[in-house]
Amino acid sequence: MTLEQAKNKLAKYGQEHVLKYYNELSEAEKTSLLMQIQTADMSALSSCKNKEELNSRGVITPLAAMQLEEIRANQEQFTAIGLEAIRQGKMGAVMLAGGMGTRLGSDAPKGMYNLGITGELYIFECQIKNLLDVVRQADAWVHLFIMTSDKNHDTTVAFLKEKDFFGYNEEYVHFFIQEMALCSDFEGKILLEEKGKMADSPNGNGGWFISMKNTGMLDVVHREGIEWLNIFAVDNVLQRIADPCLLGATLQRNCVSGAKVVKKNAPREGVGVLCLEDGRPSIVEYYELTDEMVEARDENGEPAYNFGAILNYIFRLKELEAIQASMPLHIVEKKIPCLDENGELLQPETPNGFKYETLVLDMVHQMPNCLPFEVEREREFAPIKNMTGVDSVETARILLEKNGVVL
Repeated sequence: MTLEQAKNKLAKYGQEHVLKYYNELSEAEKTSLLMQIQTADMSALSSCKNKEELNSRGVITPLAAMQLEEIRANQEQFTAIGLEAIRQGKMGAVMLAGGMGTRLGSDAPKGMYNLGITGELYIFECQIKNLLDVVRQADAWVHLFIMTSDKNHDTTVAFLKEKDFFGYNEEYVHFFIQEMALCSDFEGKILLEEKGKMADSPNGNGGWFISMKNTGMLDVVHREGIEWLNIFAVDNVLQRIADPCLLGATLQRNCVSGAKVVKKNAPREGVGVLCLEDGRPSIVEYYELTDEMVEARDENGEPAYNFGAILNYIFRLKELEAIQASMPLHIVEKKIPCLDENGELLQPETPNGFKYETLVLDMVHQMPNCLPFEVEREREFAPIKNMTGVDSVETARILLEKNGVVL
């Protein structure tokens, strides 16, 4: 992109200030900034002026989950259906692994955190071992797509290669980098992180599919005949990945998506709840639950909004491709380091701008149907968000040991 082309693009969106320090930059910095301007999507920035209208909620009603009793009664049938689909290469897995271990006191990617006490046991290792259980069960490899970030990509790739992918077949592991979205001030003006760089941040956990598409990973998906993708977060070290029972149940019920859920341990536990919104599957966040919803009961006298999502979903590829143009945008106030009016770096103490994200929960809502699929908390839910306390390294270690994992 030439300087003149960059000026024209910025003028189209009212962002001419981005070139304020252009003449102070080195040739390499100029080239880098022009490249960022060329590839950046600026079309969403003006939407911050009517952000209150973007994410209005519809009518929320309960969505019954397939519970453990029913799953156990049909487990053999569901598993057989799912295993056959996996043997046919129809299931792929997508790990969201772009985060860093900052909250765990580490400067490395979160997946590299060592949970071991007497030896090494990394978060990545836990995930791959869980997937290897299914590989052995099906006697077939599952393609694993690992989404990294620009901050941790090289380190993640080098680490997994050094560890020989913890026994996974390297030919079935694919890396891609999550796309970034520009950050703006409250008026929609792009913030500058440096004199030669616009401020940006990852495009939200719903950005995984468009990131796969734009990095060529969907070419792999189509080439290999994959029809289903299991999306999961790196930090839940007990979850079962590419679960044949979940896949089989979803296929048997003629659903196009499925979501692993756990029975909540408290009415207002901090997890999103599977529900219906205007008759379509959706997720209502814990802080959106009204007293009426908390007190509502189903036909068996159980809480009607009783199952929390654990960010482990399966989606049929056909529907994923159809919904991308209609994914809603979430505009969130954040503290964003940026240059002040004097060109000095500002580390704000309060929110000073917006980040623009898409969320995986909106993928659920875009689907015509979804099967909420209950799993046992103590066997499949050990997220690691902090060093200590709830959902921490401490609690994950306890649950790993309960499940027979040697630390």
